[in-house]
Amino acid sequence: MSIWELLLAFLVVLLMLVALLANVLVLMCFLHSADIRKQVPGLFILNLTFCNLLMAVSSMPLTLAGIIYKSQPAGDQVCHAVGFLETFLTTNSMLSMAALSIDRWIAVVFPLSYHSKMRYRDAALILSYTWLHSASFPIVAASLSWLGFHHLYASCTLYNKRPEDRTQFVIFTGVFHALSFLLSLVVLCFTYLKVLKVARFHCKRIDVITMQTLVLLVDIHPSVRERCLEEQRRRRQRATKKISTFIGTFILCFAPYVITRLVELSSVVHINSHWGIISKCLAYSKAVSDPFVYSLLRHQYKKTWKDIINKILKRSSINSSALAGEPHSRNLPQLNE
Repeated sequence: MSIWELLLAFLVVLLMLVALLANVLVLMCFLHSADIRKQVPGLFILNLTFCNLLMAVSSMPLTLAGIIYKSQPAGDQVCHAVGFLETFLTTNSMLSMAALSIDRWIAVVFPLSYHSKMRYRDAALILSYTWLHSASFPIVAASLSWLGFHHLYASCTLYNKRPEDRTQFVIFTGVFHALSFLLSLVVLCFTYLKVLKVARFHCKRIDVITMQTLVLLVDIHPSVRERCLEEQRRRRQRATKKISTFIGTFILCFAPYVITRLVELSSVVHINSHWGIISKCLAYSKAVSDPFVYSLLRHQYKKTWKDIINKILKRSSINSSALAGEPHSRNLPQLNE
């Protein structure tokens, strides 16, 4: 193996381990906290977490083996199954992010009618659509034998081996990425820009009230005034940073891989195999970033996993105290004698 292949293999191992750890932690928080389970967005996050976990235990290990052995790492049936699952999970995770953005849009733009517009039943219907939408493309690909090991990405994915099917495969690939990546990106941009518009409007109202208060309080200390102005600047930047993170990570992780898949359809442009694997790793990195972007960095999840850690540490300390006290209790009858 070359130094490049060693680095790529190490990168896949790192992504796989972090994705497993982070998504398992999200799942533990969901199971531990009743408040998280009661929230409608929790269903979308749970679906996204399962997609990321399945990706980490199915597609990533085979890609690692493909990099190491430079050939198909398993039999045709296993590779076809993993390719089917990879196509399904990638589309499902994209649509789950779009569903989360729709939930935020309704919550921010229509706060008074949120609970009537986004109930558990509505979330279940949205998830049902994402599953049907995500399953339709790999079903078509499997029926046309367009799943297999692709050396450019060292993974089991969409792949056409028959030259006579090239035109149909090009159309299928274009429609697939248009109705998965592009559709999700359009929904993300539309909903989050609407959310940003409302957030900026509320920030302006708060800023006006704050400035009026500062004008009335003529005897206020300069340091307090400066602190209020600094909080204004942070408030204006907070919503922009969050929305930029949601949209930016989606584009950064998926766009290189999607563009590479589309450019690959042209026989004119030659794509380096190392870049193909790197673009695949970028797509895998979404399974690593999602737990932090959508869950673990939020206050409610931070509090939950801290409670879990404290509970584990408290239980271990109780067990150690019991073990330490056991020999002493055994000696008590001897002392009484």
